[in-house]
Amino acid sequence: MARVKGALNARKRHKKVLKLAKGFRGAKSKQYRAAKQSVMRSMAAAFAGRKQTKRDYRKLWITRINAAARANGTSYSKLMNALKVNGININRKMLADMAVNDGSAFAGLVSKVQ
Repeated sequence: MARVKGALNARKRHKKVLKLAKGFRGAKSKQYRAAKQSVMRSMAAAFAGRKQTKRDYRKLWITRINAAARANGTSYSKLMNALKVNGININRKMLADMAVNDGSAFAGLVSKVQ
């Protein structure tokens, strides 16, 4: 059986990594070894960033709900507990949207659960 050299596959792999490293500064966008390290690091950061985004949005929604709840004479924790006790299943994203765009409906919801 003939010997197969790895040149073509290695070139494909190198080109793929260097394409991902486009825009990086200096050797990190030109040399394969430096580019590979930078790309691996950036991929890990991108993965973590996607998780962080979800946490950031949840924090934003909670802050908005708390501000609107306090404007209606209660706190976030008391409002969420009252919603749970009364069996009203509405998520934080929708509550925050109501608080920002439809204050009267939010106030009605707060008065209903109290």
